[in-house]
Amino acid sequence: MTGCAALPNRSGPASPSTPQPLARITVATPDLDHDLLAQLMAGELGLAGSDLKVASQAYGKAMMISNDPEVAGKAAALAIAIHDPDGAARAIDRWQALGATPAQLAQARAELAVEQGRTDEAKHQLSLLLASGDKDAWRLFGRVLIGSRDSALASNLLESLATPDRLPPDPKAWLAMSQLGEQLGRHTYAQQLADGAMKRFGTADTYAWAAQLKLNNGDRNGGLNLLKQAQVKDPGNIGLRLTYASVLGQSGDYAQASKLLERGPQNAQTYAMRAALAASAKDNKALEQVYKQLSQAPSDVRESSAYLLGQLAEVLGRKEDALKWYDQVSDDDDHAFDADLRTAILLQDLGRSAEAHQQLAEMQTDYLDQPAQLRRAYEVDADLYLRDKRYAEAIDAFSHALQVVPDDPDLLYGRGLAYAQIGKINEAVADFRRLLKVKPDDIDASNALGFTLADAGRDLPEAEKLIATARAAKPDDPSIADSWGWLQYRLGHLDQAVEVLHSAWENGKDADVGVHLGEVLWKQGHHEQAQQIFDQVRRMDPKNSTLQETLKRLRP
Repeated sequence: MTGCAALPNRSGPASPSTPQPLARITVATPDLDHDLLAQLMAGELGLAGSDLKVASQAYGKAMMISNDPEVAGKAAALAIAIHDPDGAARAIDRWQALGATPAQLAQARAELAVEQGRTDEAKHQLSLLLASGDKDAWRLFGRVLIGSRDSALASNLLESLATPDRLPPDPKAWLAMSQLGEQLGRHTYAQQLADGAMKRFGTADTYAWAAQLKLNNGDRNGGLNLLKQAQVKDPGNIGLRLTYASVLGQSGDYAQASKLLERGPQNAQTYAMRAALAASAKDNKALEQVYKQLSQAPSDVRESSAYLLGQLAEVLGRKEDALKWYDQVSDDDDHAFDADLRTAILLQDLGRSAEAHQQLAEMQTDYLDQPAQLRRAYEVDADLYLRDKRYAEAIDAFSHALQVVPDDPDLLYGRGLAYAQIGKINEAVADFRRLLKVKPDDIDASNALGFTLADAGRDLPEAEKLIATARAAKPDDPSIADSWGWLQYRLGHLDQAVEVLHSAWENGKDADVGVHLGEVLWKQGHHEQAQQIFDQVRRMDPKNSTLQETLKRLRP
C-alpha cells in the first residue's frame, strides 16, 4: 500500500490550462531593413526600373546582413555608379571581409579612384590588378578605363600601364588595348600597339586590325596590302575574306571582291555579300551563279538564307520560285515580315489578286500589336488596290492605316490621289491640304493639290501658286510640267499649254501627259496630230482609263 501511494496520479486528464511547448516559442519577424530577401528584391526591382539609387541603397543594406561576397561586390559597383564614394568605400571593405579576391578589390578601388580623379591611387590599384596573376586581369583593367567619365585620365593610365614590355604574350591582350586606345582617341598609341602585335605574333587577326586602323586613317593602299597579307596567312578565315571584300567593294572594285569571295569556304554571309556585289555591278550572270550555288548549299545555310534566295529569284524573274523561298522564311527570322509582304506583292504580279489581299489581311491580324508593320501592311494593301483601279477599297485601306498612324504624309497623299480618281474632289483636297499643313515643304503634295484644283476648274489662282512652287523646286519633273500645262489649258492659254505638254511628252512619254497633250491639240482643231498622240498612248497603255474618258468627251 505504501508503494501504491508513491505512484503518480494517472486518473484524470491534464488541466486545460497547462502550457503547451509550442506556446512558449516566439517567432522573430525582422523589420524590412534586416530582411535580406526583401532588400535583394528591392535592389533587383530598382535595377529593373533603371533606378540605380534605390538599387544601391537596397544592396548597401543587404550586404550588411549577407555573408555572400557577391552581394557586397554588387553594392560596391552600384555605389560607384551613382557617385557615392563613402558608400563605395564601405562596400569594398565589406567585400574584403567576406573574401573578395585581390584582383576584385584592386579593380573596385581603381574604379573608385578613377571616378574621383585620383590619378596616383588609380595607377597604384591598376598596377596591383595587373600584378595579381588573375587570368582576367587585363580584361578587368580595360573595363575600369572604358567606364571612366574622364577620357583624358583613362588615356593617360592606358598609355602608362599598357606598355609593350608589360603586356602578356597574348595577341588578344595587345589587340584589346590597341582597340581601347583607338576608342579613347589615342590613334598613335593604337597604331603602335597594332604594329607591334603584328610583328610579334603575325596572326591574321593582328594583320586585320592593323589594316583596319590604316583604313580608318585614310591609308587605303596600306590597309588593303595588310588585308591581303592577312588573307594569305589564313585563307580559310571567312571573316577576313568578308572584311577584305567589303573594302574592295566600297571602292567600286566589285570584280576583285567577288573573285575573292568565290574562293574558299562559303557561309550565309559570303553568299549575301556576293549577291550584293553582283547587284551593285548589275551582273545578272553572277547573280545567277550565286542563286544556283546557294540553292544547293547545306540545309542550314539555305534555311538561314531563305529570304535572300527569294530576293534573288525575284531579280532573276522566277516569281513562283521566289514565293516558295519566302514561304520557308521562319517566323523568328528578322526578315519574316518582309517575306510576307513580298509574297503579297508577287501574288498580285502573278494575277492572284484575291490571294494577295488575303495574305495582307492575315498580316493585319498577325501584326495588330506592331504599329509600324501594321501601317505598312495596310499601305501595301492600298497600293495593290490602286494598281487594279479599285479606288474605294484603296481608300478604305489607307483610312485604316491612318487610324494606326494619323496624319502620316505618305498615307494622306495616297488617299488623296484615290479620292481624286473617283471624283471626290472635296475629300482629295482636304487630304492634300492636311498633308501640307503637316509637311509644308512637300513638293509632290503641292503639285497634287494644284493639279486637282486645276483639273476641277476651281481655285485656279491657288492652283497656279501651288504648281509654280513645285515647278521651281523640280523644274525637270514631267508630272509637274504636266500639271503646269494642264493649268494653262484650264486658264485658256492653249498655245502655252501645248508648248509645255509637248516638251513633257517628248522627255518622258508618260501616258497621262500624252492624253492631256492630245486633248489640247484637239481643242485647237489639230485633230490629226491629236489622234497620233492618242494612238501612241493606246499602244503604250491599252487600258488607260484617262484616255478612254477623254475620247468619250471629245467624240461623244
